[in-house]
Amino acid sequence: MGLKSLVIDAWSWLNYKPVYSDPSLGMPNRRAFPEAHASWVPAADERRLAAYKLLAAYDNNQAGELAELRDGPSARERREFGDPSMFIDTLVAHVMGREQHITVPGAEQTDTENETAAAAAERVQDMLRDWADDELLPMRMLQCERKAVGLGDGVYLLYWDPAKQRPRLKTYDPGFYFPVLPEDGDGADYPDRVHIAWELPEDPKRGLKPRLRRITYELDWIRPATASGVDRAGRAVRAPVMSDPTDDTPAAPVLGRGDQVDDSGAISRMYPWNDEPAYRTCYLTDATWELGDLKGNVDVDDLPMDKASFATNGAGEVLDRLDLYIDFIPVIHVPNTVPPAEEHWGQSSLAKALQAFDELASTDTDSARASATTGLPMIGISGITSHRHDQHVGPGTLFTLGENGRLTAVDTSPALRELRAHGHDLADRAANVVRLPAVSLGTMDPSKVPSGYALELSLGPLDSLISGMRLARDHKDRLLLRFVQRLFLAGQHPDWAGVTPLPARLVRGPYTPTDKAAVLEQVATAYKAEVISLETAIRMLTEAGWPIDDAEKEIEQIQARSFEQARMLADALGNPDEVAAFLGRQAPDEQVAPTVQLPGLPAAATVDDPVAQGQQGSRGSE
Repeated sequence: MGLKSLVIDAWSWLNYKPVYSDPSLGMPNRRAFPEAHASWVPAADERRLAAYKLLAAYDNNQAGELAELRDGPSARERREFGDPSMFIDTLVAHVMGREQHITVPGAEQTDTENETAAAAAERVQDMLRDWADDELLPMRMLQCERKAVGLGDGVYLLYWDPAKQRPRLKTYDPGFYFPVLPEDGDGADYPDRVHIAWELPEDPKRGLKPRLRRITYELDWIRPATASGVDRAGRAVRAPVMSDPTDDTPAAPVLGRGDQVDDSGAISRMYPWNDEPAYRTCYLTDATWELGDLKGNVDVDDLPMDKASFATNGAGEVLDRLDLYIDFIPVIHVPNTVPPAEEHWGQSSLAKALQAFDELASTDTDSARASATTGLPMIGISGITSHRHDQHVGPGTLFTLGENGRLTAVDTSPALRELRAHGHDLADRAANVVRLPAVSLGTMDPSKVPSGYALELSLGPLDSLISGMRLARDHKDRLLLRFVQRLFLAGQHPDWAGVTPLPARLVRGPYTPTDKAAVLEQVATAYKAEVISLETAIRMLTEAGWPIDDAEKEIEQIQARSFEQARMLADALGNPDEVAAFLGRQAPDEQVAPTVQLPGLPAAATVDDPVAQGQQGSRGSE
């Protein structure tokens, strides 16, 4: 009967866009989104890829250019002044915070009883911070966060670089990310197979046809060792390594280094970060196909492997199910929001306000047209007697009118004022929907804020928004630092030899204006009242934006000048070594007792001075 089905999914907030949900097809327009309709793209990912492209067009002021493919040249006339991009940049700055710190619990505890654990935590923390500096972690995070906030999803990829001897961090567009999610499981579960795939354009100079490149990470059972080789067609592939046959035993597959076979015949391996043997490992495949070879009903997960050509890494290893000797997939998906139950994907921060942005663009377009008539006013002339002029209004133009002639000017400025006021209302509506108060956008006059408490209340919606966004990223940040530690161990870096991976956190700094004086007063009062420790006080000041680079060194410098506390510690313990350690100094080898001063003696005299004794005796006889 031609009934139209109602689609409600993670991308249904875009159904109002004709270019996204074509009324005749019920799916994204093929001309506008050809990438989403590629033969290798799974049907479940078509709407997702089209949504990414549409959101990217809004971010780059190209929504009208994209709509032109369906609505014609008139769609290019819309004015786009960067409001979506400004919202994205503001949210990225807030969710990132002013600074980012890597912390390992226990590393800042200087008075702990278990000094070995504290030293281990401090060592791991220092090495992770060194890695973050070398790898430009804040910049990588900024790249990923802009994708996550604008598109709804971001992707990290970690891999070991033998040349630089450290894990490298890359960010990918979520449109390249194709996880194989379980059909009967929770979409929030970590997938066992992840594809990163994109098309390569034709290169006539090099004689290359359009191709598809796919990088696959897959968790699978540990199998015998393989080595690089070639097949009968001359392709570089990996083949099992076989032992040399003897008279008594035939050739058999060779196990990888450190692998063992248990009683059931399964191969196990002991990883440096596990306490028990593991039976699975991660395999890497980097292959390329010519698009002309992809025929039939195939998608990114079941491409014909006999048509693939495999890449080779810097060590000469063919990337055809190469065993990475790790038991995790080093790909981290970062959702912008906490996904709904049993879902995998986040939601763009522009999603709910996209219609407001469309209305705002239409109002800006009308305002631009109205400003033309306001700057060049329309004038009606009646009773003109001279035709020497072309009747164009300009400086010095003279019109000769008849007896009842007159000039009538049409004032369109009221309409322009109404359009501008309507634009401000729409901008405020979009900010309210996104939960960005005017003070966070920098559009509020600070002199109009009645009090600091009122300012704090106005930031309430932003606080809840950023709290939810950071909650969605908290586990991913921990996972990133956990993978970094494991890759250092898998790469056998000498500095990490014997190190046990520890839980680490990526602390994001404050995002709202902080009253440092008020925080200092609170910290000083609480520390003086002995309700918080010095470590907690330093951490609170650091989070408030005080310029403290290393909390542990700051604590040591404070204690090195705390002589009154050192005296109290000496009275309580009577141990000079403890007092010297508290001050960060070396205790003297021998303790010399102070000289005893008797009453009535000169300051320079002692009981051992015979002269002083003689004088005392003579005075006594007198």
